[in-house]
This record gives sequence, structure tokens and C-alpha cells, in this order.
Amino acid sequence: MPEYRRGADVRPGGQPNLQQMMKQAQKMQQQMVAAQAELAEAELTGTAGGGLVTAVVRGSGEVVSIKIDPKAVDPDDVETLEDLVVAALHNAAQAAKDLTEEKMGPLTAGLGGLGGGLGLPGF
Repeated sequence: MPEYRRGADVRPGGQPNLQQMMKQAQKMQQQMVAAQAELAEAELTGTAGGGLVTAVVRGSGEVVSIKIDPKAVDPDDVETLEDLVVAALHNAAQAAKDLTEEKMGPLTAGLGGLGGGLGLPGF
């Protein structure tokens, strides 16, 4: 039979200290809201074609701008320009995903098995 130790989150008799757990959950929620707000405002840049096409997106996924160097414009080869735009957007979206994982990862990791047990989306 495993040995159980009492900690700050367990009361005598093995009962969880709900007040302590609620404080931790509230703190985590505040940190997540702050991280989400920071992500929504962050602007990330993606490039393609050695900088011929540049895309800027917000952490929320909103496209802010597309810049196309005139050297990338060839009326006889529109497909290449289209591919460069898609590649730049993909690159920027990946940067947004990486930033999201960087900001939210430590917060969601703190949930351990808790998130899945509560049915929280994304955990």
C-alpha cells in the first residue's frame, strides 16, 4: 500500500484543502488571462523567399500586414508569388504557435492531471 504524506493541499484524514486549491486555481487563472492578453497583442513576423515576402500576424492569428518586394512580382509567374505569401503566413503562424507554447506551456503544465479531470478545453 502506498504511503501518503500530508502537504499544504491535504488536510488530516487525507481530505484535500479546497481553500488552498481554490487559491492556486485563481492564481493560475489570472496568469492565464494575462498570458492570453499578451499573446493577443504580440505581433510576429514570418518571411519567405529570402525576405521577398513578409507577413505580420498577431498571436491571436489575425493577419496584420503583408509586404511584397517588387522583385517578387512577375506577371508571368503568379504562382510563385502566391506560394511565397502562403509560406510567409505559415512561418508567422508557426512563430505565433511557438510563442503560445512558450507563454502557456508552464501554466498548463502546472495542472498536471487536473485539467483533463475537470474537462477543461485544451488541457
